[in-house]
Amino acid sequence: QVQLVESGGGLVQTGGSLRLSCAASGTIFSINAMGWYRQAPGKQRELVAAITSGGSTNYADSVKGRFTISRDNAKNTVYLQMNSLQPEDTAVYYCNADSVLLYGGTYRYNAWGQGTQVTVSS
Repeated sequence: QVQLVESGGGLVQTGGSLRLSCAASGTIFSINAMGWYRQAPGKQRELVAAITSGGSTNYADSVKGRFTISRDNAKNTVYLQMNSLQPEDTAVYYCNADSVLLYGGTYRYNAWGQGTQVTVSS
């Protein structure tokens, strides 16, 4: 009923930039918070940034000042602009929608995308 598809990952040199996109599709009426998480090899998945439907944002301390999250509610899409990338930013980045209201009145909770690889070379 809900699919999240990420795009925009890739290989970049230290100090470079990437922009990730995540489009949600399905019989969606509205989405509450959307966010980006990442998981590096051997590490737990961690929150990178999140944004509510009203535009309030939250960032991990490690990315504050370098990453910017935004969303287009009309397109059910969330973006992550990543600047000044460092090798420690290398990870698979996942998109998340915490609660999705579907047409018909049902909710889908905690939807995830398939992930997109970001690799920062030193």
